[in-house]
Amino acid sequence: MDVLDAGHRASPETSSSAAAAADMSGASVLPLAGAAYQPYVSELLSFSIERLHKEPELLRVDAERVRRQMQEVAVENYGAFIAASEALSFVRAQLEGFDRHLEALIEEIPNLTSGCTEFVESAQQILEERKLNQTLLANHSTLLDLLEIPQLMDTLPVIQGLAAEVKKTIQSLISQLLQKLRSNIQLPECLRIVAHLRRIGVFSESELRLQFLRCREAWLSGILDDLDQRNVYGYLTGMVGCHRTHLFDVVNQYRAIFNNDKSGSDENYDGGLLFSWAMHQISNHLTTLQVMLPNITEGGSLSNIRDQCMYCAMGLGLVGLDFRGLLPPIFEKAVLNLFSKNMSTAVENFQVVLDSHRWVPMPSVGFVANGVVDETSDDVTPPSVLMEHPPLAVFVNGVSAAMNELRPCAPLSLKNVLAEEVIKGLQAVSDSLVRYNAMRMLRGNESSLFLSLCQAFIEVAYPYCSACFGRCYPNGAILITERRSTFDAVSQLLTVPARSNSSGISIERRQSGNIERKQSGGIERKQSGGIERKQSIDESTGTAATDNGTPAKGPPPVANNDSGASSAPAQPDGQTTAEAST
Repeated sequence: MDVLDAGHRASPETSSSAAAAADMSGASVLPLAGAAYQPYVSELLSFSIERLHKEPELLRVDAERVRRQMQEVAVENYGAFIAASEALSFVRAQLEGFDRHLEALIEEIPNLTSGCTEFVESAQQILEERKLNQTLLANHSTLLDLLEIPQLMDTLPVIQGLAAEVKKTIQSLISQLLQKLRSNIQLPECLRIVAHLRRIGVFSESELRLQFLRCREAWLSGILDDLDQRNVYGYLTGMVGCHRTHLFDVVNQYRAIFNNDKSGSDENYDGGLLFSWAMHQISNHLTTLQVMLPNITEGGSLSNIRDQCMYCAMGLGLVGLDFRGLLPPIFEKAVLNLFSKNMSTAVENFQVVLDSHRWVPMPSVGFVANGVVDETSDDVTPPSVLMEHPPLAVFVNGVSAAMNELRPCAPLSLKNVLAEEVIKGLQAVSDSLVRYNAMRMLRGNESSLFLSLCQAFIEVAYPYCSACFGRCYPNGAILITERRSTFDAVSQLLTVPARSNSSGISIERRQSGNIERKQSGGIERKQSGGIERKQSIDESTGTAATDNGTPAKGPPPVANNDSGASSAPAQPDGQTTAEAST
């Protein structure tokens, strides 16, 4: 206001600048942007400059008038202000007291509620006891008579005999009911029998459950006993079918009959009786498989039993008895046992035929060009050249039979193990050939036939066996072909010259595709079996002559490549290897 007064006393220019400064300071203090001040702001904008210069003074006069009016009102009504303040203080104090009392009441309400509940419960109990006492009082004389009856009945022989008959009848009834549980009955009949046993009251609840499971197990055992164990395949399929259907039914019957007890969970009530019994049945099932599967001699039957066992385990999985994870080790062992037995049989048959084989030329049926059989080819027919060598033909037939039994039930996890079995069988054949060559005394023609057999083993039988294994397992042939060095002893029979001994046995060597036989010492020598033969050396041709003077042809030359595999050489006049060797 002093600034405005100074502006009125100053010159017009000074007054204008002071008024503008006052307007700016007032605008910065007053919230003129509010909606309540918009009419006044609009009115200011419509004033002239002279009117704007007068506006501060007018506002000052109005403010002074309002201040004086407020002072007059305060002086006239000071008593009301004091009374209102006192009333406000009193109300505040009363409200604080109300709040404290209300909180105390809220804290005591739970105690009041529990007290009322206890009172109601005690009152109900007292009323029930009062009713019982009234009933007892009304029937006091009747109860006394009833309590005296047992003492009188024990003294009567007729009553004692009747009690014995009743007890005997109850035992007979229990035996009949339990025998009924040992038969092929459905759930409704089981419910009726268990209800009768409960009404008889001989068994407790846990004993009743145990008797039910014992009777059903006896029924299952009877079904299995009726199967012919001499037919292993029929017995195992019957056992799997029995467990798949009847074991599933027994578990469902047990749960349907004993699931309404007060105890709630079956496991908590009977200590896992049902699942202990079920696991006992599954263990017997697996034990029977372990014992009887080695007697299965056909891979198709083994595969069928495996599929049925998997289907059985999947079905029992609906009631929590899925045992599929326990089956692979059992069937893998059975497959390995079957394959090992077949391979051993093939090796034994080979040795028997080799020991009794007469080394005479067989009709030629041709020879494979490269000795390699494609495992991806649809044609896995044994090479016909094996017919020239009966021992190898018997062995290959045995290996083919073993592979045919393996294909329907070949576990992937046994790929390497079964490959070792094949290699073991081939190694046994290789050792037999090496041992046969060392222990037998063969003539020139017999030696050539024997070496031809060794060549067929390396170039035909061995690739064919690996290809057959590759048909059972993709890329399985690699596991066998990479072990080719195992048969180097047989390969050396075809490539390394035989050493001469002190008794004058001939020495064979291969040079440039020709066979040379040299004999140190005399012309005549004896075999271990006592057979004598004469052999002369034609120095000009480098061939050995037999007793009749005809030259003895040796085995065809064999060329070794870098991989150790032998390839069949080209034969003159279109002859096959077998024809040339004879």
